[in-house]
Amino acid sequence: MDAGGTVKVGVIGVGSMGRNHARVLASLGALHGVYDVVEAARQEVASKHGVKPFSSPAHLLRECDAVVVATPTRYHRDVAAKVVEAGKHLLVEKPLGTTAEEAWEIVQMARDAGVTLAVGHVERYNPAVEFVKNYAGGRRVISMVSRRVSAYPWRIRDVGVVMDLGVHDIDVMRYIGGEVAEVYATGGRIKNERYEDHAVISLNFRDGKVGVVEVNWLTPKKIRKMFLTCEDSYVEMDYMEQRVDISRSEIPREQYDLYNLEMEVETRSIRLRREEPLKRELMDFMGAIEERRDPLVRGEDGARAVEIAEAALRSMETGKRVELE
Repeated sequence: MDAGGTVKVGVIGVGSMGRNHARVLASLGALHGVYDVVEAARQEVASKHGVKPFSSPAHLLRECDAVVVATPTRYHRDVAAKVVEAGKHLLVEKPLGTTAEEAWEIVQMARDAGVTLAVGHVERYNPAVEFVKNYAGGRRVISMVSRRVSAYPWRIRDVGVVMDLGVHDIDVMRYIGGEVAEVYATGGRIKNERYEDHAVISLNFRDGKVGVVEVNWLTPKKIRKMFLTCEDSYVEMDYMEQRVDISRSEIPREQYDLYNLEMEVETRSIRLRREEPLKRELMDFMGAIEERRDPLVRGEDGARAVEIAEAALRSMETGKRVELE
């Protein structure tokens, strides 16, 4: 840490997401340096934020307290191993690994080294998700349905839509609804030659809840929404607008005209104070280091999300339901 007690954070990998991490860390006065295999990229980002462009991860690790790993997913495990070996805290972008086995290896390495491991499931830090989590905690949730669709992001090269987009809502549903017992999914490739670009994932929770996650890279319109059916209400959450609508209805008991039922519907729209989820995520990560506590999204949470996503991919391949331990 510097003289003022601020955690000195470096960023490894300054592609699209890494640049956002660098931007937010710089605004918090915590960015110490960056590294990327592409020299021009690290020079550009370092110059923009007035920090040092390191020529290797080893050089960066010698001068930082913590690191954000924002490389392509296939490098997460190897880069995380270097960070942990150096005894540094780390936040790894989602998905934590390309497989559940890799993800759990990272978790175990961090445990053994006694360093903080956070995972970049940024939607947990969305004020709308925080509100719905608290709202759902006081009532019975029957089902959750999410829709996360958009056009193909050319920045993604090494995972399909389930690991890139699906893990967001898988994690949020697990955060709200608890552990998943069984997964069934359908999907496939239409425009992507290597990875799936559309999927519908059904999650059966241990306590009886049901979740449905729809994701694709085929839709020209960008949508990020989730809907919850509760015993006493219906909740509509818009991730992008950070807005929550809660509807309740009442039907008089004695009605015999089924075609003209009288129904009173009350909808309350809640507009929350807009905050950047990534800023909240990075502040939580640094706070966890300083206060020696768990971050909101632990390594175990990241590994569970990969397990569920991996089960969805397996279900798509076999056409069968996949049970989780």
